[in-house]
Amino acid sequence: MPLLTRDQFIERMAEIKLLALDVDGVLTDDSIYFGPDGFEMKRFDISDGLFMKLSMQAGLIIAVVSGRHSVATDSRMKDLGVTHVLQGKANKVGMISPLLEKLSVNFSEVAFVGNEILDVELSGRVGLPIAVADACHDLKEVVHYITAQPGGRGAVREVIECWFLAKHLDPKKYLP
Repeated sequence: MPLLTRDQFIERMAEIKLLALDVDGVLTDDSIYFGPDGFEMKRFDISDGLFMKLSMQAGLIIAVVSGRHSVATDSRMKDLGVTHVLQGKANKVGMISPLLEKLSVNFSEVAFVGNEILDVELSGRVGLPIAVADACHDLKEVVHYITAQPGGRGAVREVIECWFLAKHLDPKKYLP
């Protein structure tokens, strides 16, 4: 399937009930910092986080789906109010399936943003598969849209801005 134009992407975002996000390389710049005692730190984009919060207040369900467990991810998602935090299994389809069943959301109503070969399988199942600009070639071959921004540098905000446009909502209305 050829890639969607931005206008076509916005039109498709109108059908989305749940936005699933990979963490490393999507919400972060794909870097992990380890201290000598194993303490882990990640860099998250503050604008991505702001738009995640605004969109959840506007009714979008957000879930993170990561192949590796990270306390840093737990901490950041708690800070943002993301309650659907799925981590620690390579089988992302298996991780998200029970959540979709619980929420009565079909795979066709899910957009997923990924960056790596681990994201190809889930991208093949969702209604709107998305890759960040600096994603691997294998993923870019199967998605319907590629963001202009790289992971950890505004790609998630870009996707969520399109959701707001699709829903004819002003994100400023949801500011605290």
